Amino acid sequence: MSWRRWAWREQLTVVGPATIAVVVAFVVAFQWVKPAPPSRVVVATGRADGAYYQYAQQYRTRLARENVTLEIRETSGSVENIRLLEDPGSGVDVAFVQGGTGGASTAGTLGSLASLYFEPLWVFSRTAPGPNDLRELRGRRLAVGPEGSGTRAVALTLLAANGITGTTARLLPLTGLDAVHALRRGAVDTVFLIAAPGSPTVKEMLGTPGIALLGFPRADAYTKRFPFLTKLVLPAGGLSLEENLPPRETALLAPAATLVVRADFHPALVDLVLATAAAIHGGRGLFEAPKQFPSPDHLEFPLMREAERYHTSGPPFLARYLPFWAATLADRVKVLILPLLVLVPLARVVPPAYRWRVRSKIIKRYRDVVEVDQALTRRPSPTECDALLDHLDRIEDDVRGLRVPLGYADAHYHLRLHLDLVRRRVQERRQAGATPT
Repeated sequence: MSWRRWAWREQLTVVGPATIAVVVAFVVAFQWVKPAPPSRVVVATGRADGAYYQYAQQYRTRLARENVTLEIRETSGSVENIRLLEDPGSGVDVAFVQGGTGGASTAGTLGSLASLYFEPLWVFSRTAPGPNDLRELRGRRLAVGPEGSGTRAVALTLLAANGITGTTARLLPLTGLDAVHALRRGAVDTVFLIAAPGSPTVKEMLGTPGIALLGFPRADAYTKRFPFLTKLVLPAGGLSLEENLPPRETALLAPAATLVVRADFHPALVDLVLATAAAIHGGRGLFEAPKQFPSPDHLEFPLMREAERYHTSGPPFLARYLPFWAATLADRVKVLILPLLVLVPLARVVPPAYRWRVRSKIIKRYRDVVEVDQALTRRPSPTECDALLDHLDRIEDDVRGLRVPLGYADAHYHLRLHLDLVRRRVQERRQAGATPT
């Protein structure tokens, strides 16, 4: 075997096990490395003229800055959004969902990120004659919104609580401007709308003669029975001081708009989406205090664990100072610190271990030479000296066949010099013992 090949094998006996240990540590650590977040997310909204769709466009603009493409899926409303989320083949990852529609869920595999803002329920009725309570809507023509819409889900829930169903009233699938126009021309008696306070439709209806806003004097009872509802107080003139709209203080009921995701939604995207929601929905509104939203309250679906951490502690430390891709990469590879914790001590242990392995071969032969040297203190006879010389010859043969790296050649030759020194002493002792006194 050539010297180079021998040196390589000698080093491999020490470095090999250490290398295997490091490789195993990295393989184990890689099992815990999180997959990279997707660069494309699909959101289900509602109709193109609705608030959800408009907000989704703002989300798309902001997420594009972090190289995340948001695809907007137009739907009929919250109920359909929930069904799309529960269907793994739909491709929908996140959806705007109105409070009060969670009963449409059957799979139990969805989670909430946050509530975003209040969505007041507006009930407008013709004033000739005008109802003062939902119980008085029996036998009327009611525009409650189309199938699959959040408005219809909430309206039917409240009507049912007051004993009104499709057999005691005529329920029409009208919403938005279609419902408003039908109310104006007398085709319907009452319209249910869920819209923002600043909606042009709401202001227009409040200013239309012969149409009145129905309040909820029993709002506290509704919120006790239906936790997804919040009581809001619309002050007189709250929508227009100049026109004094509405003309009197009115109690309203409002579900909250929420962000709902599939259970397998990527954790890194949770932080990014919530940070985006805070930038869009964190301002002051007619019913919202500054930084009240996004909020972990007013939810029907369980709060995602990552979302709970965000609401409690804010965005992760790295996400506060690094771009999304950099913070995500750092979070994914932090588990690789474990193999480094193995590599650092090994890097300090392997060189001394290698040196000890090489020197131990020399030290072992030194031990034999020292034993011969110590035997001289017992003043051996010539016959014993011959035996010691034979032993030294065997040691020298063994030492000559000993291979050590060039860096340790000095120790090797020192051993051979000391071996010759002891041999001369044994020969001197033999001659002294063979000379008659």
